[in-house]
Amino acid sequence: MGRTIANLADRDPNLTINSEIDVGESIEEGIKSCDVAIDFSAADAVPNICNVARTAKRPLVIGTTGHNADQKKSIQSAAAVIPVVLASNFSIGVNVLFWLTGKATELLGKDFSPEIVEIHHVMKKDAPSGTAKTLAEIIKSADAAVEIPVRSIREGDVVGVHTVTFSGPGEQLELTHRAESRETFAGGALAAAKWVIGKPPGLYSMQDVLGLR
Repeated sequence: MGRTIANLADRDPNLTINSEIDVGESIEEGIKSCDVAIDFSAADAVPNICNVARTAKRPLVIGTTGHNADQKKSIQSAAAVIPVVLASNFSIGVNVLFWLTGKATELLGKDFSPEIVEIHHVMKKDAPSGTAKTLAEIIKSADAAVEIPVRSIREGDVVGVHTVTFSGPGEQLELTHRAESRETFAGGALAAAKWVIGKPPGLYSMQDVLGLR
């Protein structure tokens, strides 16, 4: 994802990649000299990245998933000082799926039972995906008591497929998003980076970036 973001940014005359930082490299100088930092590294790197960004007072876009309780706390602490965009998926289409899932849950009610299926490439480490977890959280926010089966499939080099199925009396509704390229996510991350500059401290999502709230 880091390489895809850098390649896409190179095509935008309004963007300049200030530093590309890999595992084991110091992040302090790179973050101090940028307008906004984008993190697509790994969940265990988040506390350090948040601390450095908070100290440097630089906005932060976080695309890692699978954070544990301590890592989540570091994100929340940073968001008290700087603007942070945190998203389980930066695709514009997926964020519309989030919105549609919330609306479907609200309109269909308790007569319809939800199920989530997500498919990714065999190298993806976390299961369920962060996107699937977000979809489940959206459904739970409308009905905390509902049980939501989530199936994770890892096969081939699938970029990402997420399907939410609502099964009711005599009918089903399916909402599906298929990602064909990682540029889908990279473009959303760059849009979030542009948007978050100048925003007040706080924890934002792609729903905020896209005006879907």
